[in-house]
Amino acid sequence: MILKELGIFSQNVRNNLVVKTILEVNFNFNIIFIQKLSWITIRSILSSVNSEGIPLVEVVNHLNWLTFAREPDMSKECPRVTIFINIRLASFHPSFHKDIIDHRDIILTSFFVNNELFWIINIYSDSSHFVIKYLKNMKINICNLLIMTGNFNICDSLWDPSFPHHSSISDNLIIIADSFNLNLSMPTNHVPTRYSNNNNDSNSVINLIFLPYSFSKLDNHTILPNWQLTSDHVLLTITIPIAEANINH
Repeated sequence: MILKELGIFSQNVRNNLVVKTILEVNFNFNIIFIQKLSWITIRSILSSVNSEGIPLVEVVNHLNWLTFAREPDMSKECPRVTIFINIRLASFHPSFHKDIIDHRDIILTSFFVNNELFWIINIYSDSSHFVIKYLKNMKINICNLLIMTGNFNICDSLWDPSFPHHSSISDNLIIIADSFNLNLSMPTNHVPTRYSNNNNDSNSVINLIFLPYSFSKLDNHTILPNWQLTSDHVLLTITIPIAEANINH
């Protein structure tokens, strides 16, 4: 199978019914990134330390998608990111690399396209920005990173013209992206990516996409309208041309 481009869909969504719908209706996409997902309790399993058993949990699954998610440690908070790769791409041998980045809010996945290894990263960074600090302090050498995307929870004038301030946390994020040879992609339509449920708070742009410097057209992703009333985050979609993705450095 020769793959010329990747269709990518990304959304921050907690509602599992919405996630199921996303997987059902978006089979035309190759990769789906989900942030802030909820985990489902399947049943309780026997435990020698808890008479009521230990809950067995998992993320939403679908027969048309390969699911990549870190296994939860029940003594800690559950992971908040996952990547779904279309079953059509199974022959590209996608793999989850906890051995390289071991963090509950980061998913690093690799796969082979046209006999070349590529990488993708999905990130959820909460208001503490611990993930940003974690990545900045790590020394990770990854070539051919196709996309870094997710919910970064940073309001900044760099990507939101309606926001008047700049943050040093944003500078750290740009430094991280640059270390991966990535640049911020601006959307084709400048609209919020998060709609506030509180009338006292403004809508914001906190879901971002970073793409390789080598791409001839960086600014080509689309922010779709508020897709579901059950989600306050809209979704980002982009088509990545694999022919331009030979980005070894």
